Amino acid sequence: MKRALLAFTALVAITTPALAQDNFPPAPPIADPKPFTLPATETYTLPNGLVVTLIPYGVAPKTVVSLRIRAAAVNEGDAVWLSEVTGALMKEGAAGKTASDLAAAAAGMGGQLNVNAGMQMTTVGTNVLSEYAPAAIQLVSDVAIRPTLPASELARVKANLGRQLSVALSQPGTLADVALGRTIYGANHPYGRIIPSAAQLQGYTVEQVKAFHAGQFGAKRAHLYIAGRFDTAAVKAAIDKAFAGWAAGPAPAALQSPHKPGPQIILIDRPGAPQTTLRLSFDADRAGTAADIPQRVTNALLGGAFSSRITTNIREDKGYTYSPFSGINFSPEEALWTFEADVTTEHTGDSLKEVFKEIRRMQTEAAPAEESKGIRTYLAGLFAIQNSTSAAVATTLATRDLLGLPGDWTEQYVPAVLAVTPEQMMASAKASYPLAKLTLVVVGDLKTVVPQLKAQPELANLPTTTVTVP
Repeated sequence: MKRALLAFTALVAITTPALAQDNFPPAPPIADPKPFTLPATETYTLPNGLVVTLIPYGVAPKTVVSLRIRAAAVNEGDAVWLSEVTGALMKEGAAGKTASDLAAAAAGMGGQLNVNAGMQMTTVGTNVLSEYAPAAIQLVSDVAIRPTLPASELARVKANLGRQLSVALSQPGTLADVALGRTIYGANHPYGRIIPSAAQLQGYTVEQVKAFHAGQFGAKRAHLYIAGRFDTAAVKAAIDKAFAGWAAGPAPAALQSPHKPGPQIILIDRPGAPQTTLRLSFDADRAGTAADIPQRVTNALLGGAFSSRITTNIREDKGYTYSPFSGINFSPEEALWTFEADVTTEHTGDSLKEVFKEIRRMQTEAAPAEESKGIRTYLAGLFAIQNSTSAAVATTLATRDLLGLPGDWTEQYVPAVLAVTPEQMMASAKASYPLAKLTLVVVGDLKTVVPQLKAQPELANLPTTTVTVP
């Protein structure tokens, strides 16, 4: 019986004609991505200066509570990572609760308490079940305004950060980033002071932490984002109760960030390294300027997308690297474009030769219509995907507000991206990547790499400095 069934199956396979692909009707055309549209949001300001934005979003019964405070690395002075120590210690107790109490309270609401200190902001937040939104607002308020900052936990916090520092300093990417920051902004600028020494980190006292929190945190520097599903009336009442008494504190600090102009090459020696770590940078246009959206589309085609020309060239075709990438880092007062890659040592010069070639091709040839449409569609569609959750939308709006972009920026982004022409991309490439003004950081085996650099016409006669980090 089994043998007969197999024979029948074989006969059917032989006698049944395969469906030819040509018999199917052509696929319908793919429409352009639709503009990203937020539900009606509400923004208001408490008398003490705290700005609040309510974002009804999504269908899941969850609420994101995200407090963004403009007190972070840019406010540290030369006490590098003091804001990191402060943020870590804030989780160790607040308003009479221990660290375990805080963690248990967040977990009981279906969430987790997060405190993160970055370059521009310290973020205190959680993502909880909707019915607990008022309680979560109070929890975030307690941690931000009334942290215990216990001296008993400081040694452990510094030890944890010390391990992170040791790991970071073992990575050539960290060395390259530190060298790039010091080169572009200067060693005494916040963007040039990326890491402390181990001794500096371990030397911070609880008095310094408390002084940083008392002097830098305040309502006038804060913006509270509530996103997801929530009872608006209950949330507003909870915000008034939790934050109305917060002292206004200082206004956000204004920062000047001039760039040291290129051309310049910075070298860091790693004898015997099998790979070379590269950072190639140019000044970029600030977010929200007329040149901003065209430069984003141009960057995506050059090196910012996985299908970009640089990736296709030196990863897919040549095999010189695994993960090249370029992007624009935006700050409130400036912007910097950077290409980064780890390439095989023996192909360092070859890799840069191909990168320069792709830059020149962008500058001299308008992208074909199909290629330019593809990258525009990719960027526009990616924006919707990246903002598919309440937490992501809160982050997008926080970035919008930090950079001083208009309130309708999220709605205008997709149409603006789709409107960029190949001619605008070519013009943006000419303006954005002036090879005669490049800044290049190279971390690798210099005895092998330097001759390759000198063989590149763009680099042969440029000023070169060898440095050590830290």
